[in-house]
Amino acid sequence: MSQENFAGQGVPEDSTLPTVLTGLHFEALENFFKTFAVRPDDRMVFLADRKLDPQVIAAICGVARARGVKPWVIVSDTSQHATIPEEVRPILANATFVVSTWFCSIIDPFCIGLRKQGQRWVKITYFRDIKLLHTAQARFPIEIVGELIRQTAALYPQGKNFELKFSDPRGTDFAIPFTAAMRDAQLASNRWRGRMTPEEPGSYIHYLPTHGPNLYDRTSVKDDPNVVVDMNGVVFPHWAVGFPRPFSSRIGVRFASDRIVAVEGEGHEAEILRDMLVGGQLIELGCGFNPKAPRKVIYPAGSNSPGALHFGIDLAKPSDHIRKVMPEWEEPPIHMDLVSFDTTVTAGDAMLIDEGFLNALRAPPVVEMAAHYGDPVDLLEAWPETY
Repeated sequence: MSQENFAGQGVPEDSTLPTVLTGLHFEALENFFKTFAVRPDDRMVFLADRKLDPQVIAAICGVARARGVKPWVIVSDTSQHATIPEEVRPILANATFVVSTWFCSIIDPFCIGLRKQGQRWVKITYFRDIKLLHTAQARFPIEIVGELIRQTAALYPQGKNFELKFSDPRGTDFAIPFTAAMRDAQLASNRWRGRMTPEEPGSYIHYLPTHGPNLYDRTSVKDDPNVVVDMNGVVFPHWAVGFPRPFSSRIGVRFASDRIVAVEGEGHEAEILRDMLVGGQLIELGCGFNPKAPRKVIYPAGSNSPGALHFGIDLAKPSDHIRKVMPEWEEPPIHMDLVSFDTTVTAGDAMLIDEGFLNALRAPPVVEMAAHYGDPVDLLEAWPETY
């Protein structure tokens, strides 16, 4: 039979029966209501921007009002704030529960200080359109995501120093030294403990679930800007946010003592990255943990598919390239995410990721939990490429 002229169907299409779609929608709503866990005694502030779907604001605020809470909604012209504006600070400081699209949410010392006082946060970088409630990643059980994270955290060596090492077929050879104290500081966060809802004081989570938590970030050194983490080596990413396609040539990003010191490679893409990245600092190295997040969708901040990595770089200067191709990006032109899909990651002798496959996906507690919700192979290993 000629394959060129073949017409037929060998796999099923997704069901569009109203009864099926209604059931799927309510599966997503279960995660939604667990995440936006507003309490009757909360004081809620919503930090939004003009490009956020107003239906997202209406949905989240509807939950708050149903629980007797009247939220403040602050709509900025942009989500790119690197710090909380002075005029917003008094309102934000009075809140107990915050929903935000603003970039500064995780890094601004003012926000960090409020969480240390018990303020609870939900960052909605990946929930900018109400239609996302109809996606598989929105309805994937957050309990399984939490268990995937806990099983990954359990692989970090306890009570001793170790290296977090990265390699791939393109030649990546990169290592981050961890002390026992760094490991304990990083894994103490609510997300690394698999807490996917903002119930405990000081919690910070992402919705849609889940962007991170990070295999490495500055919480490991207690957000002290004076600490230099002695990471070294070279990373050969597949792709980066702000580029329409994966890189057409082999590009190496070289690190020395937590700064980028060189970008190796030829061609236009390498030239752009060389101008953009040299002098930048790795502030987060994120890993995806949602098996139904689209693997090849890296905008706006890296793939959230399990085992896909994003290297979050704070730049030494604003990037003209970002300003040109993403003038209204959800993040400011002082940040860049490099993305890899096939990295092997080890923590000491333990393998966290094997050529892009998150090993926790086959951990017995994860498989056992997934079996309560459906077929574990389908839930954990059937990754969508795109939406």
